[in-house]
Amino acid sequence: MAHIAMVSIPFHGHVNPSAEVIRALVARGHRVTYANDPRFASAVAAMGAELKPYASKLPANDDDWAGDAIDQLTLFLDDAIAMLPQLRDAYATDRPDLFLYDIAGAPARLLGEQWGIPAVQLSPTYVAWEGYEQEMAPMIDQMRADPRGAAYYDRFAAWLASENSSARDSLSFQGRPSRGLVLIPRALQPGADRVDPAVFDFVGPVLGDRGSWSRPAGAEKVLLVSLGSAFTNHPAFYRRCVEAFGALPGWHTVLQIGDRVDPVALGDVPTSIEVHSWVPQLAVLEQADAFLTHAGMGGASEGLYCGVPMIAAPQAADQFTNADQLTALGVAHRIDLETATPAELRDHLLALTTDTAVQARCAALKQQLHTEGGAHRAADLIEKML
Repeated sequence: MAHIAMVSIPFHGHVNPSAEVIRALVARGHRVTYANDPRFASAVAAMGAELKPYASKLPANDDDWAGDAIDQLTLFLDDAIAMLPQLRDAYATDRPDLFLYDIAGAPARLLGEQWGIPAVQLSPTYVAWEGYEQEMAPMIDQMRADPRGAAYYDRFAAWLASENSSARDSLSFQGRPSRGLVLIPRALQPGADRVDPAVFDFVGPVLGDRGSWSRPAGAEKVLLVSLGSAFTNHPAFYRRCVEAFGALPGWHTVLQIGDRVDPVALGDVPTSIEVHSWVPQLAVLEQADAFLTHAGMGGASEGLYCGVPMIAAPQAADQFTNADQLTALGVAHRIDLETATPAELRDHLLALTTDTAVQARCAALKQQLHTEGGAHRAADLIEKML
């Protein structure tokens, strides 16, 4: 059996998508080590993997993610540069047969190249397609027009050159791996018909047991409201949700508010709404009739997998593209989290859940997702690369 090393960052959206793949590899008898910050030690242990700890520089909560896209990309670059020597030390006397790495764990690609070890990207988000660089060029030119953006790209290229990387810029380093498994539904991938099948295999979403939840007796319909695990500090929005959905006849709402908001801040909450800092999202969605989501890749994928119509309230990163794609697929309405009124929220919910075309489209995509991937297919592909 092989020693397989997984490298990721301490965020649920980067750990959860591949968790079942890791479990499948462990179940097949492989030794799997997992490089991540110690704050994810319990999650790594639950997969059956061995933690290889490193100290991440990434912020632990949404309040620390200040600034614009350039500032946030700089944080990821700082983390990658700091991660590489820690990985080198962690694996110096325990070299793996294969590196698996999250897109933000790409320093593993450098180590793989330097040590002659194959490396496979496990992407929890979009991958590059034919014409990707040309389509991204206007955005990069705009960012380079800002001195901070120019400094970011120049520093990234200098770091790659100093490490003798086969890639010479950030786009090719993160977007053009030699081999990759895509852990999202093909339906969410921009330009899916232009993704190189010789490099990328779509195997997602790869979902497993995420806990349990019981639908209350008498609940005719269930709505889940969840803004994910990071950008959850929105008490005013939650109050609008209580007003919008609390008195809807026959509806039961599961409201996840994260660990930054005190439930007292919501005021009087009717018995038709249950409030939690965290819920087993997939378990709720499997029994739900609708989903109000921030449209993060995990939430968007799970919503499609469970065949529920969605109200998408994007806040950052790929969430805006996901929200637009879900809308284009005919299974969601996009809203502005800051301005949507209780009446608008209620109207979107009722419109989505009474539209037979939306229901049919949700059912068709659910069937597609249940047949296109899974942990065992992913594990099969990984074993072929050993």
